[in-house]
Amino acid sequence: MENKNLRFVYLVILALVWGSSFILIKRGLIGLTPFQLGSLRMVFAGLFLLIIGFNSIKQIQLRHWKYLALTACFGTFIPVYLFSYAQTEISSSVSAILNSLTPLNTLLLGILLFKIDFQRRQIYGVFIGLIGSALLILNGAANHPEQNYNYAILLVIASVCYAINVNFIKMYLSDLNPLSITTGNFIVMLIPASIVLYFSGFFEAVQVQETQSVIGYIVILGVVGTALANILFYKLIKISSPVFASSVTYLIPVVAFMWGLVDHESLTSIQFLGAAIIMFGVYLSAKK
Repeated sequence: MENKNLRFVYLVILALVWGSSFILIKRGLIGLTPFQLGSLRMVFAGLFLLIIGFNSIKQIQLRHWKYLALTACFGTFIPVYLFSYAQTEISSSVSAILNSLTPLNTLLLGILLFKIDFQRRQIYGVFIGLIGSALLILNGAANHPEQNYNYAILLVIASVCYAINVNFIKMYLSDLNPLSITTGNFIVMLIPASIVLYFSGFFEAVQVQETQSVIGYIVILGVVGTALANILFYKLIKISSPVFASSVTYLIPVVAFMWGLVDHESLTSIQFLGAAIIMFGVYLSAKK
């Protein structure tokens, strides 16, 4: 399949996987604290990647490790905790919406820091997508005043971290294959995540039935929603642009809202309109 078509296939798969991650986080927080959930997610992902990607480590050269450490920090380590903590106060659907700020930050950072050229149509696509996101956010806030939107700043910071990660991958690690990048990332994170997990009190909490009942959600979140999804995401970056790759965050809210409906979260006609505008923004940002 040509890269032009394959990138859309990757985009849809990632949207389905990452859009489903928010409901898994919501389920996991029933029996875990944010730090326990985030750490356990990275530990499961890291162990899985060591099994399937150990041989890919030999492709990593010494000059790559500083960028792998940076992308591990900005692409996973910091955002994982920010999203887990934010979802203690903000619904899974709204969290997914705020995640769609990533393409705008990717564009701005790409221009300001990495001198990356973008077509005018891509810029239009980013801003149209943001308009759709704004409709979703404002309508959600009006219908859910009980949610603490002060926690939204954590999700904005996470979107900036993702934007930095996308540009770093494209600029400095494009000569590595996606499995090497992802495995290298989680080798860097495995020990820090394990230390945080230990001091979070998880090994005392795991003796409680409520905690044990949510571990399965975190296994899926770590292996599928983190490890395998990151490999696919880095493949998408290699065959497309940073802005197109980060535009997956426009589709994620649509999937998250579908799960929200299953979990009895409300969805209005205005939010459906916002989702349609987001899809149009993705189309424009993908055009060369």
